[in-house]
Amino acid sequence: MKFASLTLTAAVSTCFVSVQGFSPAASFSARASSALQSTVEAPQERVAPGAGWEPEWEGREGKSPDEFLNSDMSRPDLSGMWECPLTRWDSEGIDVVKAQREAKKMPHCPLELKASPAMNAQGIDYFSKNKKKIRADLLKYGAIWLRGFDLMQDVNGFRDMHEALGLDPCLDPLHSSGLRKFASERDALYEEVNKPSLRGHYIGLHCESTAKRTAAYAAFVCFQRATEGGGRFIVADGAAILAEMDTKVLQKLYDRKIRISVSNLDIPPALPGFIKEGIKGAVDKAVAPKFDMDLEMIYESDGKPGRLQAVETAESPINRHPVTGLPVWFNNAH
Repeated sequence: MKFASLTLTAAVSTCFVSVQGFSPAASFSARASSALQSTVEAPQERVAPGAGWEPEWEGREGKSPDEFLNSDMSRPDLSGMWECPLTRWDSEGIDVVKAQREAKKMPHCPLELKASPAMNAQGIDYFSKNKKKIRADLLKYGAIWLRGFDLMQDVNGFRDMHEALGLDPCLDPLHSSGLRKFASERDALYEEVNKPSLRGHYIGLHCESTAKRTAAYAAFVCFQRATEGGGRFIVADGAAILAEMDTKVLQKLYDRKIRISVSNLDIPPALPGFIKEGIKGAVDKAVAPKFDMDLEMIYESDGKPGRLQAVETAESPINRHPVTGLPVWFNNAH
């Protein structure tokens, strides 16, 4: 990821989230629970995928954390953000073969926009003057990679940019879970998930959404190069994923839908049934409020004896874009 570079993504067009939401559809309703089936297999090693294209580091000098996180206290406090809007589902009656054919026609994502000296000289005015075109390109390409802009080297310039583009901030879809904390709450800026317990895990590509909540736009910024290696920011194109996936596999996933386990608890398999049911009820009361989801507590759904899982209701892995109507891959399994 380039220093002070920025990626804007439009949810459903790509695999990631954002800061302004879809309005809820009048036809939205919770999906019915479905049975889970699994087979016990040896766990596979998870390896991060190679990038289709990995750009070189530009070596630009940036600001220190004390500088780039120094919020302008004279500006309005944005901490009273709206809830993340409800997901707009429009996934019924999709012809998978036709959807793949249409997805192949989409332009390369992301669109790269590199700042020239003249563009940098305009500062915030560049985004104010070009708001209409940038928003149109975001809809067309799904994501824009803004590179080399001096404005977004700190939290104040980053806020200038998204306010100039008219992107209204909202809470993260999983805000209530506590998984993601704020880097600057008064500027509506979250920090990436940075838990030490997750350092040894590869988190697969996924939509930053849930079956219930999705934001329509996202602005991601990198203020500092990773200090301990890694730090790569991978963006996947939801249309390209749909186009390139094996048609038979995609059809099967679409027909059967996908359920996702959001929490696992392993308890001794030999415990009496009434104790297991008591634990199940306690976990339901403790876990469900942390996730704004419709969850079902199920024992041993993945074949492991004694494992209690909190599982989301079934959802389609394909959804139509709320503006263009284009079907794209839209799923947060990882």
